[in-house]
Amino acid sequence: MTLEVLTKKASDGFSEAIVLPCFQELEVLKITFPVKEVEEMVKHLISEEEFTGKYNEVQSFKLPKKDYPNKVILLGLGKGEELDLEKIRKASAKAMKEAIGLKAKSVDFYPVEIKEGYSLSQASRAMTEGVLLGSYKFDKYIEDKKENPVKNIYFIGNDIDHIQDLSKGVEEGNILSKATLLARDMVNEPANVLTPAKLASIAEKSGKENGFEVEIFKEDKIQELDMEAFLAVGRASENRPRLIVMRYFGDKESNEIIGLIGKGLTYDSGGLCIKPKDSMVNMKSDMGGAASVVGAMEAIAKRRLKANVVAVVAACENSINGNAYRTGDIIGSMAGKTIFIGSTDAEGRLTLADAIHYAIEKEKVTRVLDIATLTGGAIVALGGGATLVVSNDDEFYEALESASKVTGEKVWRMPAFEEYRELLKSKVADLTNSAGNPQAITAALFVKEFVQDKPWIHMDIAGTAFTSKASEYIAEGGTGVGVRTLYEMVKKLNK
Repeated sequence: MTLEVLTKKASDGFSEAIVLPCFQELEVLKITFPVKEVEEMVKHLISEEEFTGKYNEVQSFKLPKKDYPNKVILLGLGKGEELDLEKIRKASAKAMKEAIGLKAKSVDFYPVEIKEGYSLSQASRAMTEGVLLGSYKFDKYIEDKKENPVKNIYFIGNDIDHIQDLSKGVEEGNILSKATLLARDMVNEPANVLTPAKLASIAEKSGKENGFEVEIFKEDKIQELDMEAFLAVGRASENRPRLIVMRYFGDKESNEIIGLIGKGLTYDSGGLCIKPKDSMVNMKSDMGGAASVVGAMEAIAKRRLKANVVAVVAACENSINGNAYRTGDIIGSMAGKTIFIGSTDAEGRLTLADAIHYAIEKEKVTRVLDIATLTGGAIVALGGGATLVVSNDDEFYEALESASKVTGEKVWRMPAFEEYRELLKSKVADLTNSAGNPQAITAALFVKEFVQDKPWIHMDIAGTAFTSKASEYIAEGGTGVGVRTLYEMVKKLNK
């Protein structure tokens, strides 16, 4: 991503277009109108009730002059007491889209001054995220691209102190947006490009550029670790598995290590329990959890958070050949538990089981969060509106929920009753990988069998990692969900 937000003083001159945010009370936020023509036009639109300041209302106009600014965008923020960070994020994205539609090469955003509840730096971070995430599109493989005309974006500060507050949020927003867009790009890459080896190389590149260690285990090393469940899933594919371990130690005084485990199925055919054609089209996105933890590690390391974090991805393809694992098989796991294969399409939990056990035993993580496009049941339960969560630790979950309120990525906790755990029992093995309904919960509880009573969170992003419908700052395709929330959670846990 080459586009980023910068800051400047109002006295430094104007860009081609300016964005003026207004509350519904029609109070332009602490702004001295840059030029008289703008003030006159805004007052005219208000008097004619063509602009009311309602939330997400956008009104733009061009001035008949060559000198800047000659394109103006009025952005409605609604009622001041109802404004929050997610509304700022969405409104800023809408204003950015309007600027793109006006073919402006440079844009000045006058910052949102929240009346209460949030700081200027928090607001400017949300604005930055909205502007950058809202301008994303995946057009890598399209010859006739429509280039984004906007090359420069500035947030306008009144004085040095004001700019310093703005810059704190802008810096964080730039880093988080870049990390999120990396995750989106990874999810949107087709599976013939993003193989397990390619996923590993992207993680390595990010580690070198952003200051975290990356170690890649090939198949021989994975076999030495006795990761039988992981290897069973990937054994039918010509694209061989990789175990990706990412380490960041930013708090040398603490023994606490947060483990982030991302599901890394770069393609999932369903195996011998093959999926229907329509269900396979977007199975390139089955590594959405892996993309989230790579992006989160990039942001955590780039911001030098005072925390220790190890991320683990068991990357492979679930494919079909004469060597594929079968329903009815009984396989082992790194933890020593045996697993009856009720479905070869319940593969993600097998890879997570070995990845989690590795993280606890070899990397000594003290908390575990796994994030995975795991079940259709999560989509049935919550659609695309929220990520389904199961946890064994209230304090850990509260940190996640608090983080989600900052980032706007909704989460919803489901129950983990002992009765559901009974469904995991098998007559011929320690566990079955296909325990039935409620599918999303029994899948999560299968994963829980491998966390050794560590504080644990399971995030099922099957409904939120990929979308067929664009919204304000979410483009069609990979969403990058989880990157900003994992970062925010780590930041909150280690304050």
